Amino acid sequence: MIQKAILITALTLAMLATKVHAQTGTWRNYLAYNDITDVQQAGNTLFVLASEALYSYNTTDQSITTYDKTNGLSDCGIQHIAWCADASRLMAVYENGNIDLVSRDGQTENMPEYYNYSTTLDKTVYGLDVIGSHAYMSTGFGIVNINVAAAEVTETYNLGFRVDYVYADDTRIYAASSTNGTYSALLTANLLDPGNWTYTAPYTPRQKTIDPDLLATAQTLKPGGPRKNWFTFMKFEHDRLYTCGGYFISGYVQENRQGTIQILEGDEWTIYPDNINETTGYSYMDINCLAADPNDPNHIFAGGRCGLYEFQDGQLINYFNKDNSPLRGAMSNGNELDNTYVLVNGLAFHGGNLWALNSQTENTSIMEYNGSEFISHHKQELMFSGMSFQTMQGLINDSRGLMWFVNINGWQHPAIVCYQQETDQINVYDQNFYNQNGTPINMTYLNCIAEDKDGNMWIGTDVGPFYLSPSNMDNTDQCILTQFIVPRNDGTDYGDYLLSGIHITCIAIDGAGRKWFGTNDSGVYLVSEDNVEQIEHFTSENSPLLSNEIRSIAINGNTGEVFFGTEKGLCSYMSNATEPSTEMTKDNVYAYPNPVRPDYTGPITIVGLTYDADVKITTSNGVLVNQGRSTGGTYQWDGCDLEGRRVASGVYMVQTATSSGDKGTVCKIGIVR
Repeated sequence: MIQKAILITALTLAMLATKVHAQTGTWRNYLAYNDITDVQQAGNTLFVLASEALYSYNTTDQSITTYDKTNGLSDCGIQHIAWCADASRLMAVYENGNIDLVSRDGQTENMPEYYNYSTTLDKTVYGLDVIGSHAYMSTGFGIVNINVAAAEVTETYNLGFRVDYVYADDTRIYAASSTNGTYSALLTANLLDPGNWTYTAPYTPRQKTIDPDLLATAQTLKPGGPRKNWFTFMKFEHDRLYTCGGYFISGYVQENRQGTIQILEGDEWTIYPDNINETTGYSYMDINCLAADPNDPNHIFAGGRCGLYEFQDGQLINYFNKDNSPLRGAMSNGNELDNTYVLVNGLAFHGGNLWALNSQTENTSIMEYNGSEFISHHKQELMFSGMSFQTMQGLINDSRGLMWFVNINGWQHPAIVCYQQETDQINVYDQNFYNQNGTPINMTYLNCIAEDKDGNMWIGTDVGPFYLSPSNMDNTDQCILTQFIVPRNDGTDYGDYLLSGIHITCIAIDGAGRKWFGTNDSGVYLVSEDNVEQIEHFTSENSPLLSNEIRSIAINGNTGEVFFGTEKGLCSYMSNATEPSTEMTKDNVYAYPNPVRPDYTGPITIVGLTYDADVKITTSNGVLVNQGRSTGGTYQWDGCDLEGRRVASGVYMVQTATSSGDKGTVCKIGIVR
């Protein structure tokens, strides 16, 4: 009888629908492994440094393993690697001086001593050389001697000058300096004493080369990932992550990045050509905005420093500049610049046509393209000092059918702009910024704009986040921005402004109405829908976040995956909020993992729910074990009953209802203890 019961349970669990999902709370890195700068051989393993990221190749079973902050590394941005055969470890030195030691089986040990070493001296690591069981880091002030096997700094030789590389013979150790020549000392001398190091010869540059055979092997490997770690702009549409990497703000930032468009669909990257200049004859630089055709995900437009580009299926089909379109070149000192500066930094589809922002021009600002011709919607309100606003960007559509964008250039003319196509009316909020208490807002940068679930327009500035409420949208003479006050809950009536003084660079709203705030140097904040609770604060120090400088955020509403475009590359976090469904059916409401195996201890996630849905979980005979409300379209259960005890093996029923009480659907969860 017992055997029969077990068999029936096993068959029941096997019949439950299963879908593969990343677990809530997990991180993922999407790093480039394209530009190979070093290959180190360790027996049957090749360690490859490419695009400042690390992967290994097993020549025996031909497997590839990538390394990042989600699976053992402590940092990102590797500058040097060297294999120490005596210690059977790879030493990886990061740009910031952090050090990881990696064994062939992937075990990693962090050495933070040099990273944490506080000094006014130049800590830059210019070279890394292994001699026996020791590794020698050449720095801006001398040499750091590291015992690789013991994972400790043995000695530091402060020579008072930059060292580029180190080598040794049977009796002496040499420090080659591009600024001071080559110095050496007897191996038996006290190397801590700079007086024992003497000038030996002029400096001879060392061209570090990769073994041709190892390089040839590495060039055949395909670890996956994007081509570049550039993600200044991102948008998730059509089940795809559209990205580009140009970083250009007129008069402020110009990184001169070759045009880069990279699109992620599932686990596959589509990389657009970056040699467009060979086709157009004009520069193809600093692409920093994209718009995908709502009717064709393979038809996209891209804008940047040098004009407007149209692509179909990854190939350029049109290029628009001031010679073949009404787009104009940027004005500088009263003169119009050439096609190297036709600034299109904001794009969006609206009403079936493409809309583009043409900044810093003599007589253009908002342009519409219907597929055959451009239509100007230029407004005098968008002119300042004889030209259109200098850095118009972040063009979006809101739920009311309005278009919004910002003018980022705070020292020139910060502005929020709302345009209504149907009436051709424009509202420009560009002066007299005050919060709801009448306090002036002195911002320098007005970086981004996003709409929340209540129709408020959130603004990211260098002095914190604010929002323009619908009730204040008609007043352009005095722009009243709400600065939310978070109660201290300490028995007083005091509160603090939400993220006051934090430089907000980007904002995204998830399916639960929560705000994700990206910052200039403080990582990412997740704030509840009512703005009262700080749910998360991710930094590069307390999480796998690649960098504290966040340049863009995009959200896959179907899965809850939140993508962070950082100064160091792309990573993501699987959140517990998805976009709510319009209705709950047996086809879209399901749980994962399902069945729940004995070794699983994480949350059980139910998706496909409507907004603020009521969820009840019962045993098969109707005993209530858990209940609550959905977060967006998602609900999570910890696998415990109402008393906090882990439930027993069995099949559990998930009963749902909408927030208004309409009955939803039922799904099943199988649990094996």
